[in-house]
Amino acid sequence: MDGPPEPWLQRTDAGWRGGFDAMASPCEVLLEGVDEATARAQLQRAQDEALRIERRFSRYRDDSVVSRLHAGLGRWQWVDEETALLLDFAARCHALSGGLFDVTSGVLRRAWRFDGGDRVPTAAEVAALRPLVGWHRLRWQRPRLWLPEGMELDFGGIGKEYAVDRTLALLQAAAAVPTLVNFGGDLACSGPRADGRAWQVGVERPAAEAVTPAAAAVLSLRHGALATSGDARRFVLHQGRRLGHVLDPRSGWPVEGAPRSVTVAAPRCVEAGM
Repeated sequence: MDGPPEPWLQRTDAGWRGGFDAMASPCEVLLEGVDEATARAQLQRAQDEALRIERRFSRYRDDSVVSRLHAGLGRWQWVDEETALLLDFAARCHALSGGLFDVTSGVLRRAWRFDGGDRVPTAAEVAALRPLVGWHRLRWQRPRLWLPEGMELDFGGIGKEYAVDRTLALLQAAAAVPTLVNFGGDLACSGPRADGRAWQVGVERPAAEAVTPAAAAVLSLRHGALATSGDARRFVLHQGRRLGHVLDPRSGWPVEGAPRSVTVAAPRCVEAGM
């Protein structure tokens, strides 16, 4: 079986920029202070780690941890340490958000298709799924998990941010040089660039999805991470209203009056995403 495509690498004024596709997103790594061989090795490490996390936690793969857990609904299952850490974090996000962040809400995708079209599910379709949503319905007694019949886990809301943090730590352990990891707009840097300047990060204008992408703002990042969420590409149009893909798990319907795009800075990408 063929492996993933070779990542691409190009020289920049101050170092190297490379990328690959993973987690349904364009991923890139910027490196300074290394030669080409080291840059290629670092880029390969980044791709390997991103694909490893995707393989483990994707809901679309039959061989993932998530699929294994879904195959064992209605009974206690033991999980490994990495999965336990993600479940602990999901529990914390649920508590801090007052239930607005819920990794069991992915089941609502059975009703919603945020493809830019105009199809909106009926109230009955959404209501039928609501009994399958709710962190309080499962039991998490580390390292054991019990999922009721019909429920699902979806780590999509934290998986990419977790992958950014993991990948940056892995690259820094191999070569402690100025590095920025960007997975689909969620990113983190190791510190300032080689000359002491900040990394310049453009935040895409939400209205730019149909035309040439444009930056709504350019941010200077010396330390830490950024996470961005918006409705530029995932939405439906209904009765003249644009409904974004961020759902309220308590109702099963899109959040009303949400900003078109939100960018948050934090010490780590998982914190920014949270």
